[in-house]
Amino acid sequence: MSLIIPTPRQNHILAALPDADYVRLLPHLEHISMPLEWMVYEADCPLGYLYFPATCIVSLFHVLESGASTEFAITGNEGMVGISLFMGGASMPSEAVVQSAGSGYRLKASILKKELALNGKLQYLGLRYVQTLMTHMAQTAVCNRHHYLEQQLCRWLLLRLDRLPSNDLTITQERIANGLGVRRESVTEAARKLQIEGLIQYQRGHISVLDRPKLEGRVCECYVVQKREFDRLLS
Repeated sequence: MSLIIPTPRQNHILAALPDADYVRLLPHLEHISMPLEWMVYEADCPLGYLYFPATCIVSLFHVLESGASTEFAITGNEGMVGISLFMGGASMPSEAVVQSAGSGYRLKASILKKELALNGKLQYLGLRYVQTLMTHMAQTAVCNRHHYLEQQLCRWLLLRLDRLPSNDLTITQERIANGLGVRRESVTEAARKLQIEGLIQYQRGHISVLDRPKLEGRVCECYVVQKREFDRLLS
């Protein structure tokens, strides 16, 4: 049975390009598999590509000297990974790791530089995406400081559902805990409460969202702010 390869247009930024810009970039877009826990880029290392996820989700992490880490943003088919190239820098002090396996497309940094020099639609869309990512990071910081863990978990789940075609997530509680920067036992307790209320069903390494409207009713305003800003800038 052959695997179905997603088209570049499954990435929202590439889909929004005018036909002339898209046709110009198409020969340079390389389809790649993005397996679970693949390191897209490491901290302080030069980036050679800009990535456009199609069917995967990439987490952006900051890792402390102690080894502890916290997720501050995610990117799926709505955006791109490697914005330091887009903004004129060569590297990032953070890491990007695939959290939900799939595939995407990548563009060489040298080709991106030539494309940006044309002042085309990719530059316009990219800058708007950077603004949505800044909102994402700001709301994540606010949420982690001021809201209950159950609300954070609801936001964490909804952000991923927005980027996946189903209501099912393959994820361990340990990975959720690392993403939220909390103990695994705390995530277990928060997930248990949501399961008792019938919002989710959790089995080892797998979460199914059973009642999204109720989940949206439990989430804090941070999710709404992030979604509204994305719709305003990139819908």
